[in-house]
Amino acid sequence: MAYTLDSELVPVMTALAAAATAPTPARGDWKALRVQANAGLAHLATLVPPSSGVATATYVATAPDGASLELRWYTTHNPSPGSAVLYAHGGGLIGGSLDLYDEVLSWYVAQTGVPFLAVDYRLAPEATGTMVAQDIFTGLTWLLEHAQELGVDPGRIAVMGDSGGAGPAAASAIIARDHGITLARQILIYPMLDERTLTPDPAREPFLTWTYDNNFTSWSALLGDQLGRDSVSPLAAPARLTDFAGLAPAYLDVGDLDIFRDETITYARNLARAGVPIELHVHPGVPHGWERFAPNSRAARRALADRARAVGSI
Repeated sequence: MAYTLDSELVPVMTALAAAATAPTPARGDWKALRVQANAGLAHLATLVPPSSGVATATYVATAPDGASLELRWYTTHNPSPGSAVLYAHGGGLIGGSLDLYDEVLSWYVAQTGVPFLAVDYRLAPEATGTMVAQDIFTGLTWLLEHAQELGVDPGRIAVMGDSGGAGPAAASAIIARDHGITLARQILIYPMLDERTLTPDPAREPFLTWTYDNNFTSWSALLGDQLGRDSVSPLAAPARLTDFAGLAPAYLDVGDLDIFRDETITYARNLARAGVPIELHVHPGVPHGWERFAPNSRAARRALADRARAVGSI
């Protein structure tokens, strides 16, 4: 049976296609793709339902190489020690920022009451190899070191990310395990995990919002001439991991019309085979990022409610 787009998304995607004016970035042109990604994220931020009662504070963490990383702390006024989420924003590894995710993270905090710490990690190609994962882990280390003053229980911290941020979030969970740090959960939203996802699937290509060419461009920016080689580290591409034992329990969701579908399912299966508890959602008829550009669709409301439940249960 042929793939079909969720009926509620048909008019939305038709309108998006009609409104598109910028040329499609050429394969390998990370600068053009960054501009496109940031413009898209800025538009999507206007579609997030407004949130109230969320306060923010800015901190700075120092990466192992001496770089300063901005951290943004989102919280409601809850004086009791509790859970927290470390978040890595999306943007395909080459785009995105804290400002472009302000509305998204405020929504999660307002819906769940759980504070979030977002990391302004360095982007490819300025950051290469495992640097992005190490930046996210730097944020996690900072959160653990400051847990008491922030009212956070160190045993109730999760890492979370979407798209290009979900891969480094997964990698930070690997680093945490290898350093003996116990995370409460890893929450991976249509995660970008495998640099080998480059072969087009003609049946799904008409529905894609993140394309195989985009994927090649972004992974090439991160890995350069190491792309596809056996030497690629799982801290750069978590799908390369061979030992999944002892990783944090995982929540994963992805659309059936997303090029990240198969790598997400495979990652969840590998976690499960290693005895790691998982919750996996594959949403039919929707592409990458569908809940951002069609937030009022039933598919989006279901996904967002499940994510809020997963966050709230930490």
